[in-house]
Amino acid sequence: MSLEQLVSWCEDQSLPRYRAGQVWRWVFGRRAGGFGEMTDLPRSLRSRLEETFTLFTTEVLALRRADDGTRKLLLKLADGERTECVLLSDDRHHRTACISTQVGCAMGCAFCASGLDGLARNLSAGEIVEQLLQLARLLDPSERLSHVVVMGMGEPLANLDNVLRALETATAPDGLGIGARRVTISTVGLPGGIRRLAEQEAPYHLAVSLHAPDDRLRAELVPSGRGVPIASILAAADDYFAKTGRRVTYEYVLLAGVNDQPAHAEGLARLLRGRPAMVNVIPLNRVPGLPFRTPSGADTARFVELLRGRGLNAQVRYRKGEGIDAACGQLRRSSR
Repeated sequence: MSLEQLVSWCEDQSLPRYRAGQVWRWVFGRRAGGFGEMTDLPRSLRSRLEETFTLFTTEVLALRRADDGTRKLLLKLADGERTECVLLSDDRHHRTACISTQVGCAMGCAFCASGLDGLARNLSAGEIVEQLLQLARLLDPSERLSHVVVMGMGEPLANLDNVLRALETATAPDGLGIGARRVTISTVGLPGGIRRLAEQEAPYHLAVSLHAPDDRLRAELVPSGRGVPIASILAAADDYFAKTGRRVTYEYVLLAGVNDQPAHAEGLARLLRGRPAMVNVIPLNRVPGLPFRTPSGADTARFVELLRGRGLNAQVRYRKGEGIDAACGQLRRSSR
C-alpha cells in the first residue's frame, strides 16, 4: 500500500489520519517486524491492523554472513518461490542493498547463476520493497541503508513498472529516505527498456552489462542479446545520458581466456571512446558447474590499464560476498 491508501483506510475506519503516519514510521523508520511492536498505537488498533493486513509476506529462510561483512538473505515468498538479496557494508559507512526484481532470470547469461533455473515470475513492487525492509532490519539501530543497487536476480527493465514503484517508496522522505542519486539500476541491455526509463526521467544511475566488445562474442555470452546489436544498446544509453545527464556505467565480467585479452580491451575502448562513461571490470565470481575461470590479478590489471591508456575511466569492481555465493552473478533460486 501507499501512504495515501493507508490514510484512506484510516478515514474509512473513522480513525485520525495521523494514525497512518504512525504506522508508516514504524515500518520504514523504526523497522517494526509486526504490528504488535507499534506500542504508541492503541491495542485495539494493533489488533485491527493484524486482522486486516499482513506486514511481511516474505519469510527469511536463511541468513549467511561472510568474513568481509556481507550478509545474504534467502527469502521465501508467499507462493513458495524463493529469491535472494544482499547487504554490503564498507568502512565508509555505506550500507548497500543489492535487490532482486524477478524470481530467476530469462536472460541466460552464460556465466551467471541467476538464470540457471529459468524465470518463474516478476516480483511485485511490495516484494521488492520487502527486500529492503528485511535487509534494513539486519542493521544496528544507528545505521541505515545508504545505497541501493538493483543488480540481484532478474532483469529490472523487464519488470520496470514494479521496480519504479518500489524505488519511489525507497527514495521517498517518508519511506526509506535513500537519495535517488544513490540508486543504480543494472540492465543486460534492453534498448526499449532503457529508452522507457529515460522517458520516465527517473533520477537513477544506469549500469549496462556489455561483457564483450563485439556482437558475435556477446551472443555467446548473453544469449538474450542475439539480434540486439551492441550499437543499438549504446545508442539507447546515449539517449539516456542526453535525457537525464547521468553518466552511464558499463559492466564487463572478465572471463579468463574468453574476453580478457588485449584485443578485447582494444575493441571495448573503440566502442566507448568519446562517451562520458565509467567501465566496471568484474573478475568472474565462480559458479559451480559452469566452465568459466576467473582471470589472474595480472591479467585483470593489464585489461584495466589498456582501457585507461585509451582514455576510458575504468576500475575493478571490488568483490565482496563470494564466500557465501553473494557476489555478482552468484544469486539464484536457492533452496538453502
